[in-house]
Amino acid sequence: MRDHEPVVIEEFNGLYVRGDPEVCPPDHSPDLSNVQFIQSGIRTRDGINTYEPYGNVVRIYTYVFITPTTQTESLLILDNLGNIYHDKSPTPWVPILTIAAMKDFGFANINGRAFINPNDGNVGLTGQFVYVYKGDGTPARKAGATPPVGTLTLANTGIGNMSIGVHVFAVAFETDTGYISQIAGFASINDPGGDQVTISNIPLGDSTVVARRLVATVGIDPTLFTGDKQSQYQFFFIPEGRIADNTTTSITLSFFDAELIQDASYLLNLFTNIPAGVGFATYHNRLVSYAEFYPNISLAYVSAVGQPEAIDQTSGLLIVPLDSYPLTNGHEFQDVLYLFKSTRTFAYIDNGGLPSTWPLTIIDSGIGCSLHGLSTVLDSGGINLLYLIILDFSGVMLFNGAYIRPELSWKIKDYWVALGRQLFPNMQIMNDSISQIFYILLTNNQIVIGDYANGLDFKNIRWAKWTFGVGITSITMINFNQFIMGSSG
Repeated sequence: MRDHEPVVIEEFNGLYVRGDPEVCPPDHSPDLSNVQFIQSGIRTRDGINTYEPYGNVVRIYTYVFITPTTQTESLLILDNLGNIYHDKSPTPWVPILTIAAMKDFGFANINGRAFINPNDGNVGLTGQFVYVYKGDGTPARKAGATPPVGTLTLANTGIGNMSIGVHVFAVAFETDTGYISQIAGFASINDPGGDQVTISNIPLGDSTVVARRLVATVGIDPTLFTGDKQSQYQFFFIPEGRIADNTTTSITLSFFDAELIQDASYLLNLFTNIPAGVGFATYHNRLVSYAEFYPNISLAYVSAVGQPEAIDQTSGLLIVPLDSYPLTNGHEFQDVLYLFKSTRTFAYIDNGGLPSTWPLTIIDSGIGCSLHGLSTVLDSGGINLLYLIILDFSGVMLFNGAYIRPELSWKIKDYWVALGRQLFPNMQIMNDSISQIFYILLTNNQIVIGDYANGLDFKNIRWAKWTFGVGITSITMINFNQFIMGSSG
């Protein structure tokens, strides 16, 4: 020891599991558990406490719901019996949705409403549908609505602004979540011009219907109108055609054809209820649901702009290249919609046309993303996305439109590749952009943290393992950077 030169370690840089333990750098450790990083070193990680006493939790999500005066952060909690609870509802111990076969669920928060995709942990649950929850404690219900039943009755009455020609009318339901159903009740009338139209026998809906929306075509040359297939024409919303109740059965309208501006033709071929998928993404103010139950595991459904429950059964489809693997994840990044399978990455760009016409680009045929393995990194102002952080079989990857090598998990490669692939879909990542730490829930009920306060790259990131005396099943963040874990005990 007399001739030994001491090694000065000014910065401790975390876990290193790559190659033989003897090659571990002196400022790293080949085994590092239950610590968190401080300025130049480490200290014992913070302890845990009970946040909500829900037992046997399978999945948790942070849900921001809207009241008349506030926006409130809360949790949606799935237990192992297929019950989803809302912890801040007026009845927090009463499930908002129960599906016994539900092993997991996808979630999207749009305008304070929770969209729920029941799934089996791999694809959408067979025979199930997308649900919507309003945040008020009332049970979640299937997104969409049954269209009206019956036929409108039309009559020319009095002097008005109707143009010469045949006008076809129809009606749709508007629900308490803002969804406008398929149009139905088609009826036509030959207007002589300069009149008004009285519409009666307008159908009534169930308790979820808050209004009816009347639509019409512009005047059609009577010599070209045969009366059959009335739904083949282009429909428009009538400016004064919203009946703001569920009781009125007749209304008199008068409008010029030039006033018919807002296209309603997208209502003709909507799903009454949307088949369940494994997860959601949003893109250009549209809701995207992906990985329906077999055999439609490579399909993504895209809603109309601003209408998350309105998905066309033909033009609203994206057909990702078929193989035996389902879609696993999706996200909008730099104005592009990225869809992932476990080992493949695809991109779609909105070309201004129907979703079915959007061009496809295959980004990578060897790297993909797990079911819950995608998080985001914001710029310093928290506005723009700089990167996606993606969990792949080969490691933790940074994605900025292309995958960045070496992977972020380069230092712990041997540890990462030793994880069981069969449970890869259960791995989850959550990013605390304030503390500059991301948390990765692994397949063995452990958590790995990546501290990137010194830089978000494979050299400067600092890794550590966390273990607990309870089984951790899901993670989320609330109150900006409060870390919440779901437990199976």
